[in-house]
Amino acid sequence: MSQTITPTGSKITGLFCSLFGHHFVVSKKVTHHIKEYKCIHCQTQVTTDERGKLTALTDKLKEINKTLEEMYQKRNRRASRKRIERKRVA
Repeated sequence: MSQTITPTGSKITGLFCSLFGHHFVVSKKVTHHIKEYKCIHCQTQVTTDERGKLTALTDKLKEINKTLEEMYQKRNRRASRKRIERKRVA
């Protein structure tokens, strides 16, 4: 029996999600507040928006999350360097 795979998973798992709902797990932590999620059954990807609600992960939102993650990491690296410098001075 051949299995039909769609871009978002198999038809059977897609049916499962349409009946029972998605089972999202965190696939990427962008910041403390913004995360990307992926359904373990149908591979649907979503992200949190500015209000904390889940929205479909589009190419535009992927780019926004990537830029936001880079800015967040730079800020944290700079803050950690300042903490280290303060410890050395003290």
